[in-house]
Formats: sequence, structure tokens, C-alpha cells
Amino acid sequence: MSSNPYKPPQAAVGDVESVEEFQEVRLWSASGRVGRLRYLAYTMGGYLVAGITVGVLGAVLGQAVAGLVGLVAYLALLVFCVLVAIQRSHDMNWSGWMVLLTIIPLAGLIWVFKPGTDGENDYGFPPPPNTTGVKILAFLLPVFVFVGVLAAIAIPAYVEYQKRVAGG
Repeated sequence: MSSNPYKPPQAAVGDVESVEEFQEVRLWSASGRVGRLRYLAYTMGGYLVAGITVGVLGAVLGQAVAGLVGLVAYLALLVFCVLVAIQRSHDMNWSGWMVLLTIIPLAGLIWVFKPGTDGENDYGFPPPPNTTGVKILAFLLPVFVFVGVLAAIAIPAYVEYQKRVAGG
């Protein structure tokens, strides 16, 4: 019996290397690498933690204490976001000083849309694969933006409707 000419080849491919080493995730460090999705997830998680902390403490302790706690929480959030952006810069094989470009309007989108380098670069091994929690947390950002845009349109329209009903 002859061999099937349409059968796929059975040769082992020896020149393909699989990346099996990953960096550990460091939250409060400027060293290491963070991918795009993890960058979005960590910044969104930071905003949520700071916002919930300030909201709960403001409701429990009063407005004056909440202002002070809010200042501390948002300063910590600023430091955290800068550290994560530095790690994202490292993933693109850029220096951490490139984070200063985020001062320019819309330049920060580079950190979201530019892919990181494949494999090991000057700043270490690639970040670990994204977990389900990271994917869910990163998905919250577009959801919040969508809800915010809807609220920005709907609330003024509702207020105008209330004025017409009450006046008329």
C-alpha cells in the first residue's frame, strides 16, 4: 500500500523555541515587565480601590476626614500608576523615563496599543500570561467609559425633562 500524498509531514521542528520562563508580577516596583492587558487591569483596579476607599471612609468618617484620606489615597494611586507605566515601558523595551511622554495629550495611548517585545528583552523575561481576573478587570475600563458617556448624555436630558414637567 502506498503512502497518502496529502498526509501532513511528521517531522519534528527543532528551530521553534517555546518561552517557558516568565517574570514574577511585582506591583509596587519599577523593575519588571507588564503587558497591555495587565497594564489596563492594574490601573483600573487601582482606581477602583482608591475610589471605593475614599467613598466608604467618606460615608463613615465624614467629609473632612474623607478629604484627607482621599488625598493620601490618590497620591498612592498616582505612584502606583507611574510604577505600572514604567513596567509597561520596559515591556516595549523602552526606558522608564519614557513615561514622561504621557504628559502629552493622547500620547499615553501608545502604552495601550503598542505591543510588547516578544521573548526576553533588556528588562527581563516576558510577563506571565493573563489570568481570568486580569481580563475581567481590564474589561471594566471600556464598560465604565461607556456607562460614563451614557450618563453624560442622559443626566442633562433628564434634568431638562424634570424642569419641563415641573414648570409646565
